[in-house]
Amino acid sequence: MILRIILAIVLIVFGLNKFAHFLPDPEVTGEAAEFLGALGKAGYFPILGVLEILAGFLLLTNKWVGFALVLTSALAANFLIFHVKYDLAGSGPAALVTLLTIALIYGNWGRFRSLL
Repeated sequence: MILRIILAIVLIVFGLNKFAHFLPDPEVTGEAAEFLGALGKAGYFPILGVLEILAGFLLLTNKWVGFALVLTSALAANFLIFHVKYDLAGSGPAALVTLLTIALIYGNWGRFRSLL
């Protein structure tokens, strides 16, 4: 339960930040800046923010946890891939989300057995 709540809070905070910009933006240069600029022009960040908030809310309320974890696993994979490729120094939050997601999927494995 504690891991689920921590992951929910992290997702909700970073999702809300896509709209309210209350956390400072990290300095990015080079290919990372180009990639993020392209995503921004495509309108990707509001969609990402809504998905993060949705997954976080579902985890926080303990509703549709299986769906929330499937959604979060896709988000976590994208976060981790970006940071490994472009910003290894800033990969802490992405690694945290990934590890929490893996732990929660393992803990809820019974919900995913029918997918195999």
